Amino acid sequence: MKIFTFILLSVVLWSCQSQKDKKEENQSSPEAGETSMEEPSLLEEIANANGYSNWSDVETFKYTFNVDAGENHSERSWEWNPKIDQVSMTTKDTTVTYKRSEMTEELKSIDQAFINDKYWLVFPFQLVWDENFDYETQENVEAPISKEKLTEVTVMYSETAGYTPGDTYKIYLDDAMRIQEWSYIPNGSKKPVLVTTWEDYEDFKGLRLAKNHKTKDGNFRLYFTNISVN
Repeated sequence: MKIFTFILLSVVLWSCQSQKDKKEENQSSPEAGETSMEEPSLLEEIANANGYSNWSDVETFKYTFNVDAGENHSERSWEWNPKIDQVSMTTKDTTVTYKRSEMTEELKSIDQAFINDKYWLVFPFQLVWDENFDYETQENVEAPISKEKLTEVTVMYSETAGYTPGDTYKIYLDDAMRIQEWSYIPNGSKKPVLVTTWEDYEDFKGLRLAKNHKTKDGNFRLYFTNISVN
């Protein structure tokens, strides 16, 4: 997470850890008409639990990213056209539209903000979109905020990946494979510098999105408004 005026941001490129196909010893060939189905990986299960199968139908995705830190409020709005990878950012001062395939040095800071904001909203999808991370899973781990026993997935980024390589995230999943909390550990640190909830899930044209993220003390809240999926 890079530091903007109102939040510590981390931008990385992530991807699924590849899994070996499961093969049973001494198994005969499938009979005519049968189809061999590969089981989804853990990361695919997380994405699918949040409606990933509906993403291919999305033409336009709009949302406003808000942060309340103490008495300070900041926000910026996005319109993303994923099929052509075109992005528009609107703040109180400006509107910028660009294609991510036509990146310039002047656009990098805006693109970093875009990547950060969409990770907070569609992080489960990023687990199957992105590259250059490994992950480990542990069952029945006490979540840092709720203290509930959840499944912990530790996501460790490559030292050569993204804008801020080498960072680690821990996500905490319920039985429905949805994130309930997460923590961010920057490269070189042994302790999290930011831990928040994932809550207030709502369905938007089949995409199941967590609209609110809060710290335990309530002094920091990151949330989304004006969400629209077409």
